[in-house]
Amino acid sequence: MATSDDTDPTMTKETYSISGMSCTSCAARIEKEIALLEGVQAAAVNFATEELTVTRDQATLSADEIMRRVEELGYGIRRTAPPGELTFGVQGLHCASCVNTLEKKLLENPAISTAIVNLAAETGFVRFDSQALNSADIFSIVQAAGYTPREISRTETDNDDALRSQRTWLIISLVAMLPIMLTMGMHSNRAVMQLNLLLATGLQFSAGLIFYRGAWSAIKNRTANMDVLVALGTSAAYFYSLAAYFGLLGSHSAVFFETSAMLIAFIRLGKYLEARARGKAGEALKSLLHLQADKAILMTEAGEKEVPASLVRVGDIVLVRAGDTIPVDGEVIDGGGAVNESMVTGESLPVLKKSGDSVTGATISTNGVMRIRATRIGEATLLAQIVKMVREAQGDKAPIQRFADAVSAWFVPLVLLLAAATFLVWFNLLSSDFLTAFRFAIAVVVIACPCAMGLATPTAIMVGSGIALKRGILVKKGSALEIISNLQVLLLDKTGTLTRGTPEMTDLLPVSRSIDPEKLLECLVTAEAYSTHPLAQAALAAAREAGIQAGEATDFEERGGYGITCSYGGYHLAVGNERLMLEEGIDLAPLAKKVLELTAVGKSLVYVAVGKGLVGVAAFADTLKPGSAAAVAELRRIGIKTCMITGDHANVAAVVAQQAGVDSFEAEVLPGRKQEIVRDYQARGLITGMVGDGINDAPALAQAEIGIAIGGGTDVAKETGDIVLMRDDLQDVVRSIIIGRATLSKVKQNLFWALFYNVLGIPVAAGLLYKYGITLKPEYAGLAMAFSSVSVVLNSIMLKRVEKQL
Repeated sequence: MATSDDTDPTMTKETYSISGMSCTSCAARIEKEIALLEGVQAAAVNFATEELTVTRDQATLSADEIMRRVEELGYGIRRTAPPGELTFGVQGLHCASCVNTLEKKLLENPAISTAIVNLAAETGFVRFDSQALNSADIFSIVQAAGYTPREISRTETDNDDALRSQRTWLIISLVAMLPIMLTMGMHSNRAVMQLNLLLATGLQFSAGLIFYRGAWSAIKNRTANMDVLVALGTSAAYFYSLAAYFGLLGSHSAVFFETSAMLIAFIRLGKYLEARARGKAGEALKSLLHLQADKAILMTEAGEKEVPASLVRVGDIVLVRAGDTIPVDGEVIDGGGAVNESMVTGESLPVLKKSGDSVTGATISTNGVMRIRATRIGEATLLAQIVKMVREAQGDKAPIQRFADAVSAWFVPLVLLLAAATFLVWFNLLSSDFLTAFRFAIAVVVIACPCAMGLATPTAIMVGSGIALKRGILVKKGSALEIISNLQVLLLDKTGTLTRGTPEMTDLLPVSRSIDPEKLLECLVTAEAYSTHPLAQAALAAAREAGIQAGEATDFEERGGYGITCSYGGYHLAVGNERLMLEEGIDLAPLAKKVLELTAVGKSLVYVAVGKGLVGVAAFADTLKPGSAAAVAELRRIGIKTCMITGDHANVAAVVAQQAGVDSFEAEVLPGRKQEIVRDYQARGLITGMVGDGINDAPALAQAEIGIAIGGGTDVAKETGDIVLMRDDLQDVVRSIIIGRATLSKVKQNLFWALFYNVLGIPVAAGLLYKYGITLKPEYAGLAMAFSSVSVVLNSIMLKRVEKQL
């Protein structure tokens, strides 16, 4: 695996797999020898993972030379390909046991490191060695396990086709079942029984064939799933009735074709309703897919030309009129107008766009005419990134799902044992007749439902992430919704999170009257000319307003958390904070009194020194965002402690912290220490979250149990964090926590009802309440089983009520 070094394009970082190491001495030897090669900047060997990581100069040293040297040392080596990732649709998943079976089969291949199957979304996700496998190989494994893989782009169409097919089979099942059901009291009529035999047989091996196929696939894989239970229950009822019909069990044996027919019809009904409900649970993602424009008006030399949006290429110019959907991500080069960006930000008010502004594909122009240059198309567009991340989030497993997986692993075998025990107890111990014991055993087999437990977590996560998406909150991992619900401490980066992030220069103070303020400002902006720091940008803006140009300086050195040094006009310039001045040996006493006054009101300071003398100081103010204090107050109300992190002086931090209302703050924090602060809170046993810039605060966001990137912008794929807030609004953090808590609550409700249903239903089906006159016929046990799954999905959909609280 290779990545380029951002600071030097000739440097590359690569990872190799090493074989033949017997101890850490081998690792040390390889590391030492490779580090001696000319062109190697760094070399590290991890004995535990058997990997060598090398940063090398591509112009000086090749990968082949590194591999040859390792082989000379007596070890095996191969380049590590970047891990491949594949998300695909899966048809044929019927219960949690199917999920476990497919995941197990995928993970049996050593080239697959991660396999996650989502029952609710009917998707699979694998992470694999791309040198050893490709998508066709993975699809072959899925097919061998008895399931049908589908390209994700075809999944929605396939799901619609599958729903139509289920509806057709349901109608067939009901049409065949109704005559049998209506003639249940006419078993003595030979013609009626012949009709029932024909209808039950046709139903058993047409609408019921899907259960046989699923059961056969499970048995081949040495597992048991819902299909095994249904196939056993319906087959037992059907074949007993068939044998009784032909007199093989004696002349007075009962015939009950209605049991198998009604079982199949009722289970088909439940599965159809469940599929419809699951479709509603995932409608947020479907609505995203329908936003993409089909057509685009392309500007060509011959004039305007309407083409499919898929034909637009980067650099093409497209025309967008009022009411049109913008077909691609791009930049306005001419014209302007208002654009509805609610699909991106959740903000309903249109945003005015002018020449030079960026626009996002799938947003809608509400007025005006614009010519747009395409900058990103296809999979690179924001919409495509969001769709990909939402799919991955909905396919991710929350920690609580492990409980359902563990239960479903032994659930079906246990049910089969309980059914056998039910028959033996009734037939042998209670001296019941064979038919009574047989019917109780069938009822136990068909009432047990592993499906509800398999759907409990993923359906709630689908709905929860969909609600968040409508609010401009992009949940990148489904597990984030569970983790954020348990959050105890939230760390907030000051600049750009609590404050506007765009400070203004409010004061410029020369150290004495002999210093020209304009010359002081010139020195300041000359040093800050190439810095991207917000204070540097504010200084440059003030200089432009005053008509002062930055000079030409040399020997630039920018140090994070300190400032900038350079040479200008034959002098050494130092521009930065107090730490830099102390390091440079600059006496700050001449401005000490004024500095205290400025910091007391929360202003940030940048000192300017020439040579070894202080020449002045600039003061900057960054005000709170309008909703920050209210958001912090709401976080405290729901029981979450807040801590502000800033690189500013403690006096500045104290003023902002008081204005925001946070519980505590950490001041003068260097960029690298943010991650340490997160670790400090985690060491106290607290579940810690971090809110900040998804790129600049990446290490701290990655370290936190839950990382929230605020103001995600148009390239969410680059954002680090489990949740990305598309809007620059701290209230969305509160909304994320409310959604997370509501989602986890629904998951717990679903799991409780799924378990409660089985714990209550199985004993009733086994005849435990028989002496009280309460029994459950097998066909109605099947109906109860089917509706248990439906109830779980419907309960998840009720999560949408939380939208009223947001």
